[in-house]
Amino acid sequence: MTTSPIDTEVLLVGLGPVGAALANLLGRYGVRVLAIDKAGAIFDKPRAIALDNEALRILQLAGVRDGEFETIAIPEVQYRSPLFGRFARINSAGIIDGHPALVTFYQPELERLLRAKLAQYPDVETRLGVELESFVDDGRSVHAQLKDATGQLSEVRARYMVGTDGAHSLVRRALGLDFEGRSFQQDWLIVDAFDVPAPIDHVEFVCDPRRPTPRMVAPGGRQRWEFMLRPGEKPEQMERPESVRQLLAPWCDSQSIRIERTAVYRFHAREVKRFSKGRCFLAGDAAHITPPFAGQGLVAGLRDAANLAWKLAWVLRGQASQHILDSYDTERRPHARKIIKLALRLGALVMPQNRATAFAVHGLMSLLRLLPAGRALFEDLKVKPQNTFDEGLFWREPGHERLRAGAMLPQGWVRRATGESPLLSDDALGLGWALIGFGVDPSAGLPTDLLQRWQAAGGRVWQWCQRSQGLHLAAPEHRLEALDEALLPRKVPLGWVALVRPDRCILAEGPALHCEALLRRALQTLAPKPSTVSLNPRSAPHAA
Repeated sequence: MTTSPIDTEVLLVGLGPVGAALANLLGRYGVRVLAIDKAGAIFDKPRAIALDNEALRILQLAGVRDGEFETIAIPEVQYRSPLFGRFARINSAGIIDGHPALVTFYQPELERLLRAKLAQYPDVETRLGVELESFVDDGRSVHAQLKDATGQLSEVRARYMVGTDGAHSLVRRALGLDFEGRSFQQDWLIVDAFDVPAPIDHVEFVCDPRRPTPRMVAPGGRQRWEFMLRPGEKPEQMERPESVRQLLAPWCDSQSIRIERTAVYRFHAREVKRFSKGRCFLAGDAAHITPPFAGQGLVAGLRDAANLAWKLAWVLRGQASQHILDSYDTERRPHARKIIKLALRLGALVMPQNRATAFAVHGLMSLLRLLPAGRALFEDLKVKPQNTFDEGLFWREPGHERLRAGAMLPQGWVRRATGESPLLSDDALGLGWALIGFGVDPSAGLPTDLLQRWQAAGGRVWQWCQRSQGLHLAAPEHRLEALDEALLPRKVPLGWVALVRPDRCILAEGPALHCEALLRRALQTLAPKPSTVSLNPRSAPHAA
């Protein structure tokens, strides 16, 4: 039996953490969403375990407030060798953009929180125990057939479809977008346990070629171990309780702890050729799979969600041309590839093939730590690729680079001139576009019709001032007083302006004198005439 067709703007297939975050973002933007998941309930065991400051900032953008789910801030990540002791260290003790640089978390708790938040959006409907049977993209909309647990079929017509349905994505396979890359030949046994005596407060990788073993603390009194299986060790054999406790015996009293979960995984380093096809998009593990050695698997998926959500919203609301959706693949795929390469490099440190390789690699790292530049490469997180795009929906004007267009705007603590309590700047800026003048009112002298067009495109105007600077320069509702030095005066000088996208990526920047030309170019970029606007980041800005 087939029910009456359902009309929606976005059909979201897969409601794991990436899908749920994307649904929340779309809900906040007022997009009509039908989100489905073939599972009837959240998988109640830990899987992903690490988030960085970028992921926490994206969750903030999705409406997650500080403290709504439990995290443990990780002060450092240690790499240890039986030959050289601690040969490398990542200093993750610090706050970046208002959030800890690295935390561990309990995935089921985050998923429950994200799904619960969807109830506040009347335009977001979730259906669990429902799977995608088939779909057709006719160039104007996506027609999909769904099946619920009873076998009942339903038809959906959506303007766009997003597959966040994991590594075995049906959406990806149906689009014919095959994974490229490779799988590691080693299997790994993951063990999550409670009641571990003398728990550690950090993450450590014991890089022993005989059996590499990452170990980390997690919320709820948990600890996790990951044991690389040796040739000849069968997964079903190693998952037996007696085998697990034998592996844990060198680390703790393995008979007294409680084992929450054991699972054997084979890690992958893969990505699709492109993240979109027609009106269909892929995000998270459906688009790319990252080995766990960098703790960036879920983080990369959340970056996808933040990048794609606002673009869909602006196109669906008629505030931007459909061409901006092309920049999703242009921006996200190269960075996802960089993260995969980072994980592969770290994997080479963690699991050397033999003692000779371990001696060479770990010995070299030990020597590099003697040099300030080599030590900073790891300790200051310089080894991690910055989330800065090489090309996409932005442009750079030669000679006018302070923040760097294509990078994320730093987040700091601010206070509105209307007297409210301090808040993080992303919350103050809201969900739309921002024209920000640093120490100046960027709207001063701009034509009224240009400002009206900016507002119609979902943009607002802000004056970001130093603390106690002359706040009389702009209307109170447009003023932000900086309470730290996230931007002023270290990043930008007084008299600078920046155009910032809803995902906090910088579209363009320059001196206030160029503000009108920048704003006209931005509006043209959102709704260009055919063949008049390039996504080439190296092209100079011009007035429409």
